[in-house]
Amino acid sequence: MIHSTAIVHPGARIAEGVDIGPYSVIGEHVVIGAGTVIAPHVVIEGCTEIGRDNHIFQFASIGAAPQDLKFRGGETRLRLGDRNTVREFVTLHCGTEDGGGETTIGNDNLFLAYSHVAHDCHVANRVILSNGATLAGHVRVDDFAILSGLCAVHQFTRIGCHVMVAGGSMVAQDVAPYTMVQGDRAKTVGLNLVGLKRRGFSEETLRVIKKAYRLVFRSGLKVEEALARIDAELESIPELSVFVEFVRQSERGVAR
Repeated sequence: MIHSTAIVHPGARIAEGVDIGPYSVIGEHVVIGAGTVIAPHVVIEGCTEIGRDNHIFQFASIGAAPQDLKFRGGETRLRLGDRNTVREFVTLHCGTEDGGGETTIGNDNLFLAYSHVAHDCHVANRVILSNGATLAGHVRVDDFAILSGLCAVHQFTRIGCHVMVAGGSMVAQDVAPYTMVQGDRAKTVGLNLVGLKRRGFSEETLRVIKKAYRLVFRSGLKVEEALARIDAELESIPELSVFVEFVRQSERGVAR
């Protein structure tokens, strides 16, 4: 149902079964998939594509122009997948011409109040941004990462899968998969073992990940030396490959 006070541009493509609450505004180039619920006082604008069964709460701003002084007003996009929850006062911005042209968000994510996803970010699946968590431009966040309240992530940084970022942290370097980071210019403080066990990682897999973690973060070796020892000494399993390739490909350096 579309409330009588909502303003929906005739050019917007709204699927069957979408609810749009009072005083919400939907722009001309917006696409909204079936089953999505838009609460009152939401603004969705720009070239924004929203998938199925999302729930967007009041006062969220979706698809606004990027906060980038280089932005020249080009036709850039925001793509939001399926079954995401977007709470009050969340801001999700479109991409920029120089950053690939789009911001992408996957499925089953939770964005709590006042969290922010800037231009050209790529957020994967089952990610949680807690209240006030902020991504600067061009940040990548992999599956199952959790960013706690009031943390901030520097532009062009990557957050690995199954990561836990502590509340109030300032993240300026890449965060390796499976780890926990904390602090101003956040440092790695351990493995996210609770999260990994909850997601079904076996004891054998955890044993291998722990050994790799110690070599990279606790041995005193240079990163290249630690990776060489991992390649030589540890059993090759998919979960370890994810960790090793992330560290090896890091452009900003891994927070240690």
